[in-house]
Amino acid sequence: MQSIVIVGSGLAGYSVAREVRKRDKTARLVVVSADDGHFYSKPALSEAFRLGAPVAELSSRSAEAMAAQIKGEVWSDTRVTQLDLADHVLETSRGRLGYDRLVLALGAEPVRLPLDAASLARVLSVNDLCDYRRFRAAARGRKVVAILGAGLIGCEFANDLVHAGFAVKVIDIAGLPLNRLLPAANARCMHDALQRAGVDWHLGTGVERIEAKGEGVRILCTNGDAFDADLVLSAIGLRPRTALARAAGLAVAHGISVDAGLRTSDPQVYALGDCAQVDGLWLPYIAPIGAAAKVVAANLAGEAATVRYAPMPVVVKTPACPSVVCPPPIDVSGEWHTESDASGVQSLFRDEAGQLRGFALNGARTECAGALAQAMPMWLA
Repeated sequence: MQSIVIVGSGLAGYSVAREVRKRDKTARLVVVSADDGHFYSKPALSEAFRLGAPVAELSSRSAEAMAAQIKGEVWSDTRVTQLDLADHVLETSRGRLGYDRLVLALGAEPVRLPLDAASLARVLSVNDLCDYRRFRAAARGRKVVAILGAGLIGCEFANDLVHAGFAVKVIDIAGLPLNRLLPAANARCMHDALQRAGVDWHLGTGVERIEAKGEGVRILCTNGDAFDADLVLSAIGLRPRTALARAAGLAVAHGISVDAGLRTSDPQVYALGDCAQVDGLWLPYIAPIGAAAKVVAANLAGEAATVRYAPMPVVVKTPACPSVVCPPPIDVSGEWHTESDASGVQSLFRDEAGQLRGFALNGARTECAGALAQAMPMWLA
């Protein structure tokens, strides 16, 4: 009986576990989780206020329920401290755990601003359900929330918190929100819509330090501005968790390097989700996970499978400005073509041959997302 160990209990880890169990009824299957191992929808965290979801209801299954579902084991609250590739052993806070095949579904971790320790101690981040529980507890009775970062998660939280009645201030060094994801016209549409909803933008400036002031904080910006808030939420981005893989000697680029079969540089170890870089692509989104999980499980079962990525539109959960974006592949040259009217903004990215390779849509234009995606070629095939 082979032993398959999955490190990580997010959507990627549990998706692989389910797919493995469909193909192999007898393997020992262990999911190792650094947190409580509950199953939940991570994207729902940035819209929980709007959805009216109490924190207690965000988790749909406990670790025990997940263990029963996958007919395996879930080692909750267990940290992996070392990976020994030669002996096929994980050193964990619960003891040694051997494996025949290993799957790394480690996810990503929040990027932290280069601030002094005292400033960082006054900043919260939300990267999982445990973080979100702490944030909701801290937000109880507060009125003003400052969000560091105007990217995807920052904008989603800004929309959600304004909807919940908080005064929201967003700080970012960029001149427009979502500047790495959206063309300027679409980003301006997002900016204006969230501003009308009540978001107070502080763009084109960074944070110098965060000082205590009463029960809240004072934020001092690099452009000389200063303002007060009750709570600070960091949402400046994510980076793949690669430390365990790097220390073990696995090939690592931006993420853990895997081929189209999701194999790492060690043929007995696979990686997927936010920690993995597939044939040079790092796609920290929900959409690729389902296909990747099926490929990993198929290869673990001895089949020859490779992942195929169709265009994957990303829905930005900002009802104040409905938006869908399908970023073009980073290695494709081309340019954006934008048009706008009262219905919204549409930007199409065409490569040098005129082929549609990406799009960004706001407002009613989002209704075209499905048709546009079908008109685009595969990203990875």
